[in-house]
Amino acid sequence: MSHTFHIPVLGLGFSIDTPLKVARYGISSVMSIVDDELIERIREYHCLQNAIPYIAIKKNATDYRARRITAYLNLVKQLVDKQFEALQSQGFEQGTDLHRYFDLLPEISQLKQGFDLMMEYPEGVRKKIFENILRQKMVKGAIDVNIMAKVDKMNFDGEGNYTGDVNTDALAALRGFAESELSASVVLSAGMNPRLYSYIDCFTDFFPDEKGLIKKKIILKVSDFRSAFIQAKFLAKKGLWVSEFRIESGLNCGGHAFATEGYLLGPILEEFKERRGAMREELFGLYNTALISKDIIIDEMPTQRITVQGGIGTAEENEFLMRYYQLDGTGWGSPFLLVPEATNVDDETLTKLAASKEDDYYVSNASPLGILFNNFKGSTINDLRLSRMEQNRPGSPCTKKFLQSNTEFTDKPICTASREYQNLKIKELDKLELSEAEHENELAIITEKICLCEGLCSSAYIKYDMIKPKETKAVAVCPGPNLAYFKRMFSLDEMVGHIYGKINVLTDLKRPHMFLKELQLYVDYFKADVQLSMKTMTAKKSLRLDKFKAQLIAGIGYYRALLTINEWSSPDMIEALDRLDQTILNYSF
Repeated sequence: MSHTFHIPVLGLGFSIDTPLKVARYGISSVMSIVDDELIERIREYHCLQNAIPYIAIKKNATDYRARRITAYLNLVKQLVDKQFEALQSQGFEQGTDLHRYFDLLPEISQLKQGFDLMMEYPEGVRKKIFENILRQKMVKGAIDVNIMAKVDKMNFDGEGNYTGDVNTDALAALRGFAESELSASVVLSAGMNPRLYSYIDCFTDFFPDEKGLIKKKIILKVSDFRSAFIQAKFLAKKGLWVSEFRIESGLNCGGHAFATEGYLLGPILEEFKERRGAMREELFGLYNTALISKDIIIDEMPTQRITVQGGIGTAEENEFLMRYYQLDGTGWGSPFLLVPEATNVDDETLTKLAASKEDDYYVSNASPLGILFNNFKGSTINDLRLSRMEQNRPGSPCTKKFLQSNTEFTDKPICTASREYQNLKIKELDKLELSEAEHENELAIITEKICLCEGLCSSAYIKYDMIKPKETKAVAVCPGPNLAYFKRMFSLDEMVGHIYGKINVLTDLKRPHMFLKELQLYVDYFKADVQLSMKTMTAKKSLRLDKFKAQLIAGIGYYRALLTINEWSSPDMIEALDRLDQTILNYSF
């Protein structure tokens, strides 16, 4: 692997073709494959841009969802391979993409060091040999995909008949990836889905070949050690190996936020550090037994990477995480929204993000999935939501139906952001005898939901001038709060240089350490949870809050101990830990 960082999935459209922008430079990235309509339109766009014949896969075609995904992933692979071959054929002089490939690498990279040494050689046969060796050692960035495991809508035919488990959204998406030509990984996020996990072993590419190589790998995005181990054991018993655990901060991240029960990122990383070896050994025992039952014999234990993402903002934080927790890599997501070369952000949203402040980012209940969602006050989809309410037409037309999950009023699931659901829910609300304040509060909860299916795609459609008549231009964007400290747009070279400490794009900007920022977010979350629970406190709620409080206090104790053995201690950090500790201690149940 050329680089020690990756670009995680960013919404739906923001990173839908990021590999076409960065993979040739050895940078790995992740695309969401939940929205086959977006995928089909982006496939058409890139076919036309590259003079490749485009044959549409219509929605009435057999297995259209999986086939659309397969066709797009094959196209991306074809284009990245072509880009990489063109790059490799260039000269090493400054200004070429080949030179840029090596210039972007971290200084610790052996490939980078070899390049620097080669550039000092005088022209001649030895230099040519050296150049050829470097070309052979170059690798492309991974073209990985993401499936939110719980986004698994059941589908029905034109007569209302269920089309079967293999045609649910998540399983069809997995099939689309599995049948593609890619040698890459699927990132499974948003919790465990036994039906999806069991379906993986239907595809041979997820098992080792005669050389022990796995063509399609599994990455689990997790928020704590226990859930990671449980999921990995479920898969290992089927002969499926987890090649990477991608640890994400519970709250200091972009997109949906999966808050832990007070477990902070530092202690979570410490547990992975201490137990990863034993976990790998136990998983391998289960895995090898399952493979033997399938008549698959392997010679050695596969590798298992541990990476982290969520709120990393400086080279010092990046280096500390890698070194102290013995990680194999890091993920940098939200900052790349300000890198037009790497992601699809429309000009209006880009300008707003570049000028944003800390209080522009907040955790909301805007997601129809009922999961906390990192939101941005400047997003135009919120303007559209409020405009529809003013016109007495709350909710969104539900055209894509990916997030339909509510059966409160209907036999078939509908989306809580839809006009249909919100009208039914408001009618129910109006029948209740609530005070004006209570009514307004409940109404705000109902109408806070936004259409993510449309909003998370709009920016890509705007950037590529693909908006269809009557389609909304309202953009939903879901950065992590860390983006508030990045104050302008950046080139790819600047952002990568910042990650590796070659330059600092946050000069003279006061920014809390990522551990402190996450702790503050958890304290705020805890305070809001307490306030909400006080209205109807029960013994069960009290026990849960006590456990949350105890975990936060333990986390603060961990950070205090960490300050004594590491170089990043400062009076500001000690003071912040004391202040937040006291805030938590003031609560009792």
